[in-house]
Amino acid sequence: MLRFASFALLLAVCAAGAQQPAAPVQVPPAADDGLPAAEAAIAAADWKTAETRLDTWLAAHPADARALFDAGYVADAQNRLDDAIALYRRAAAADPQSFEAHLSLGLLLARQKKFDEAHTELATATALDAPGIDPALKARAWRALARIDRATDPTAASNDLIQALKISQETTDDILLAAELAAQTGQPAEAEAAYRRVLAADPKSSAARAGLAHLLIQQKKYAGAEQMLREALEKSPDDPALTAQLATVLAAQDNAEALPLLEKLHQDHPADNAITRMLATVRADAGDYAGADELDIKLLALAPQDADLLIAHGQNLTRQTQFEPAYSVFQQATRLAPANAEGWSGLAFAASRTNHPEVALQALTERAKSLPENATTLFLWATAYDSLHQKEQAAAYYHKFLEASAGKYANQEWQARQRLQILGTK
Repeated sequence: MLRFASFALLLAVCAAGAQQPAAPVQVPPAADDGLPAAEAAIAAADWKTAETRLDTWLAAHPADARALFDAGYVADAQNRLDDAIALYRRAAAADPQSFEAHLSLGLLLARQKKFDEAHTELATATALDAPGIDPALKARAWRALARIDRATDPTAASNDLIQALKISQETTDDILLAAELAAQTGQPAEAEAAYRRVLAADPKSSAARAGLAHLLIQQKKYAGAEQMLREALEKSPDDPALTAQLATVLAAQDNAEALPLLEKLHQDHPADNAITRMLATVRADAGDYAGADELDIKLLALAPQDADLLIAHGQNLTRQTQFEPAYSVFQQATRLAPANAEGWSGLAFAASRTNHPEVALQALTERAKSLPENATTLFLWATAYDSLHQKEQAAAYYHKFLEASAGKYANQEWQARQRLQILGTK
């Protein structure tokens, strides 16, 4: 029997957040006046009176599942979350068929980002089929499961959402989630259609605009994304997410507007690491390697084991001809992320400039596992073998470099031809 069914309509939330519980609906008195009196106090949001009465009742009836749930609800309403979790658990243990206990426990655990535990409770709630369970509450449980599953199993999340829609009306949030899941599972056309459905109903939906823009950026449809983002920013000029997306689009199109846009965004949100990373990248692309590195160093102070940041730092040092420190940075980056070919590329170049030909050859070997050769890497192979006096290998790679270069690297081509003459190879 669901005595306080309506409370869950306000408790039920996505895994990322929650509303505070509201007063439950009054219920008919039970045989004993003690518990109904406590529930009357709950209905009036008189938490202290309800807590006192429930403590008295539970002292005499410690396994009363209904009272345990009520006590958990009161603790939840007062933000005593650890107490609420413990009481909801006791209620579920006292009555394993209690839908309301499993649902409330699952939602509260999700609010605390304890997603594995929350998933177990919500899955239990969706599996219960006792008479009287409100379909709307069952749908809320399925939706909460979908939001937990979306991060690790988008297919399962889609199935969860389908179950919710079988027993409840579709909402805007459902369409947005469906769009996100379609994008995650490689269905961009379906995702775009869903986002546009939301925008047709609500042109001001920032979530739909941001989602659609992200999708268009992924598909490199920059012109469409730029137009939509500019229109959205006319309505919400201070939206940092939309501004960051517009900066991304402009940077991808080599539009000079990206840099001042990100500089201002960074000034307004100096603690936002994602914005700082974007600004560092755009500064580097604009040739301001010292300015980019200043930001990368600040970020590395917060995340010294971040291989991507280390690679960016190493690249900035290389472009400033600081080859010795770049060599050390790339060594650290490749130890942390041996599958990242960019780290091996940087290490190969820095090693060649710091007289470490053996390391250069090792780095080039690792890089070649995932990236094709180009004129630059072929020249690095040649010079590394040349430094080690391995004439045949050096000559072979000098020839490969000259074929790939095709007049694009005049200085290196002159050097290659000179070395081939010295090596005695035509």
